Amino acid sequence: MTRWKSPLNLISGAKQKQLLRTFNKAHMQENKLQPIHDDMDANPVRQACNSHVRASSDNGMPETAAEPPTMHRRPIAAREHGWARALSSALARCAITPNQISVFSVLFAGAGAAMLVWMPTPMGWLGCAACVQLRLLCNLLDGMVAVEGGKQTPTGTLYNEFPDRIADSLLLLGLGTAAGQSWLGWLGALLAALTAYVRLKGASLGLEQDFRGPMAKQHRMAVLTAACLLAAGLGLLGHEVASLILGTAAWGIALGALLTCVARTQAIARLLKGD
Repeated sequence: MTRWKSPLNLISGAKQKQLLRTFNKAHMQENKLQPIHDDMDANPVRQACNSHVRASSDNGMPETAAEPPTMHRRPIAAREHGWARALSSALARCAITPNQISVFSVLFAGAGAAMLVWMPTPMGWLGCAACVQLRLLCNLLDGMVAVEGGKQTPTGTLYNEFPDRIADSLLLLGLGTAAGQSWLGWLGALLAALTAYVRLKGASLGLEQDFRGPMAKQHRMAVLTAACLLAAGLGLLGHEVASLILGTAAWGIALGALLTCVARTQAIARLLKGD
């Protein structure tokens, strides 16, 4: 008599294993259980992914794609004021774009620098102080129109940084020239740009942007504004007095910017070391 054989015996071992897995999966889904994969590394898709990750690592690339650094906004108290919100809302409803507002900040800075160099009078110094404040107003409104006004563009990050560097350089070069020490203006402009470089370098490493002073952008512009107002007030005592005031401001900005670069670099190093 021929012995009866189970239909499973007529199926290959690999096929039996596949059928059993299908049955177990259906059973677990019916009972609302979570399937447990007994050998995930044997999955050809997983193997392909793992090989791609290992190849990327061998080529010196990170095993996982690094997320782009988060761009944090400079903390500005005026951003919460009602007048700033009303003005940014009005601009957001107009045809003007945030990038155009950023360009206007350069125009105001250029006008202020021109007054410092070619109009060394109390009216010129007062005019420069006004232009500095208008430049800062543009720096405030371009971000508010872009973010709160919903007018962000792919090039917004570029326009948020490059016009600032140009405006800083123009005003600090004008300050050094007005003080009779043009080289000091160049030094201040270089160090001011370096403070921004260190801040953005930290962001490129995945850290938060560090806006600390003692001579960040708002501090530099505050010192310049105060120097212009003081020169306008005491300029009647003689041009030498005004030059001394402006020169002192230029020295303070340059030294303060250097200390800012050192402080930000040290902070980044501590964070990278996990201190």
